[in-house]
Amino acid sequence: MKLPTLWENAELPDLDGIIWFRKTIELSAADIQKDATLSLGPIDDSDMTWVNGQKIGEMIQRYNENRIYNIPASILKIGKNIITVRVDDTGGGGGIYGKPELLYLETANKKHDITGEWKYKVGEARFGGGNSTTNQTPMLLYNKMIHPILDFPIKGVIWYQGESNAGGKDAYEYRNLFHTMIQDWRARWTNSGTFPFLFVQLANFMQAKSDPSESDWAVLRESQSKTLTTTANTGQAVIIDIGEADDIHPRNKQDVGYRLSLAARKLAYGDNNVIYSGPVYKSMKIESNKIRLSFDHVGGGLMAKDKYGYLKGFAIAGADKKFVWAQAMIDGDHVIVWNDNVKNPVAVRYAWADNPEDANFYNKEGLPASPFRTDGQ
Repeated sequence: MKLPTLWENAELPDLDGIIWFRKTIELSAADIQKDATLSLGPIDDSDMTWVNGQKIGEMIQRYNENRIYNIPASILKIGKNIITVRVDDTGGGGGIYGKPELLYLETANKKHDITGEWKYKVGEARFGGGNSTTNQTPMLLYNKMIHPILDFPIKGVIWYQGESNAGGKDAYEYRNLFHTMIQDWRARWTNSGTFPFLFVQLANFMQAKSDPSESDWAVLRESQSKTLTTTANTGQAVIIDIGEADDIHPRNKQDVGYRLSLAARKLAYGDNNVIYSGPVYKSMKIESNKIRLSFDHVGGGLMAKDKYGYLKGFAIAGADKKFVWAQAMIDGDHVIVWNDNVKNPVAVRYAWADNPEDANFYNKEGLPASPFRTDGQ
């Protein structure tokens, strides 16, 4: 196979799984006088890499990171040297796929181009290819990872996260599926009762839109939030402010953990003094050409994370349901929303987007408001 490329664009159009790649390169005595550097560029999703049978590095589930590994001089030899890379792809594109200039072996003597023909061997093909992965095979995760530990006592569950359901009708069905799964686990777990179930709402992701629009990710977030009212002893960590437009797995997990810990203090450990949630939409009232919004979890008060104090991320619509960006201001424990061109407003949306990058509505404890729409289903 000619590398770099996604193997779906080459020999293996429908494969998810494990592929072994091998390349032989000739080195001279001058090449092996000191440590060398192997650059493979990004690999989708995970890799383990060896030179002459000695492991020199690995990265797990880091599909967009360049692999740059040090090779001790003691591993290298005059003549043939064998580079071996085990690539594990869990869904979508797979392979050693970066720019050609990122694929090289730099020795003491020169930079060797290692693009072009590599030998490959299929190590494992999973479930007929496409986007079907081990994690999406019905019952497999439950049977292999949950059922074996049902007899162990637990304090609660943390669930992260649900983005595979953010598409079409799946985003609506999630609210029933998620509730049913939580109830099923509670029924099956030995002597653990209605244990706390904490979950992480979808982060902001993908490119931001210039105008208000529909969003499957926003619908999935709404479905997640509904769990708080349909299922007892549940808590949600909102993270629409710490995602990354080009990475579905944002790296800031410290704030995710912190927000989950607040919910755990309240639900699992009974700390009634902790504020564990940002503002959550409760109700609306139309006042002439404006809409007044009320919230739960106000905490110490409402605030805009903006040096000028302006709220952003709100949209408003009349009976035609054509949403436009709106002005918004905090009035005590309420938010008033309007647009002078919408004379008879009927609905408001906040942070209703795949990536609501300008959303800045918080309580004074620094916890972001959960996205919402007053015209929800």
